[in-house]
Amino acid sequence: MNPTTKAQGRHYTVADLGAPETWKGHTAQVDSLPGVEVPGKFFLHPVLGLTGMEVSVNCLPAGAKVPFYHSHRRHEELYLFLRGRGQFQVDGEVIEIREGTAIRVATPGERTWRNNSSEDLYYIVIQAPEGGLASPGTEDGVAAQRRVSWPA
Repeated sequence: MNPTTKAQGRHYTVADLGAPETWKGHTAQVDSLPGVEVPGKFFLHPVLGLTGMEVSVNCLPAGAKVPFYHSHRRHEELYLFLRGRGQFQVDGEVIEIREGTAIRVATPGERTWRNNSSEDLYYIVIQAPEGGLASPGTEDGVAAQRRVSWPA
């Protein structure tokens, strides 16, 4: 079961991704692998209407590995590992990954990863155009000039 849009307003979209344990049931098409469905992966742009980034939620089962290297033409990637352990490889360098590891990979970096543990590996991948960040940190924020209130 893949997530669907749960609610939508003028300036937001909400989707329920389910508990991470359910992510294993997701599948995704990857353009560079025609006709191949990648298990444990779901892209959020069609559900949330993302326009400046791509985000995927992922579950790599215990003992599984990504069977290919890949790089990107325009997007850098940020990998956020939420639960589990494994190894990540960029340009032949092996990095140990675990809950709390964050890895940014530049466009030409050839990457792959594996779950060499006995538990599932849960992670989120964010893609955005390399060099496209207009304002770092909070510089892009605009404070609304009104008090916060919550319905009773």
